[in-house]
Amino acid sequence: MLHNIFKKTKSKKAKPLPAPKIIADYRERNSLVIPTLKELKVEVEIKELKVGDFQIGDITIERKTFNDFLESMINKRLLNQLKNLQQTKKAILILEGYDIDYLEKKERNINPNAVRGFILSISLEHNIPVITTEDAQETAIYLNVLAKKQLKKSVEISLHSRIPKTKKEQQKYILESFPNIGPKTAEKLLKHFRTIQNIMNAEEKEIQELIGKKSESIINLRNLKF
Repeated sequence: MLHNIFKKTKSKKAKPLPAPKIIADYRERNSLVIPTLKELKVEVEIKELKVGDFQIGDITIERKTFNDFLESMINKRLLNQLKNLQQTKKAILILEGYDIDYLEKKERNINPNAVRGFILSISLEHNIPVITTEDAQETAIYLNVLAKKQLKKSVEISLHSRIPKTKKEQQKYILESFPNIGPKTAEKLLKHFRTIQNIMNAEEKEIQELIGKKSESIINLRNLKF
């Protein structure tokens, strides 16, 4: 049955939702994320968190600037942090200031594809969604949106309807994040190429012949320089 949402009724007005609340680790107290959250009218509680940098309901968020991500990837500290995040109910990694061009500088002897591969493995092997943000302000905006959704009991917070468990589901999860790539196209790609790595290494012509114009989103993204 359809209802006219503009029709006036005598029902009581819904009570306004309280201000969203976010718990921030004490090490984040001097970051630019906190002032932006307060500008967005978010209630921020500063305390020590055993895992992650922010806690929103049952969601644990680890925030990494790009420089910190690279350093912790090199010294293996990130692997331990990911293992700890896996022990939480829900986890998200926010990668702030993602800039692959930075790796082209001589002082950073890191293969850009190694970084891309590591980011993919975080989603595929650790089942932790990765969100990239431009700066601290955008990070705060994402946290604010998550906090507001947490207030709505009918909305389950997830980047998809559920976190994929099997390898096949994980592969489809990554492919469906590409523009214009839906479940059927993702299934078609995996049936033909078997793995995401094979898709990334395939000739453009082969991808085009398989999925037509939809191939542009994959080809453009894999050739994109950040």
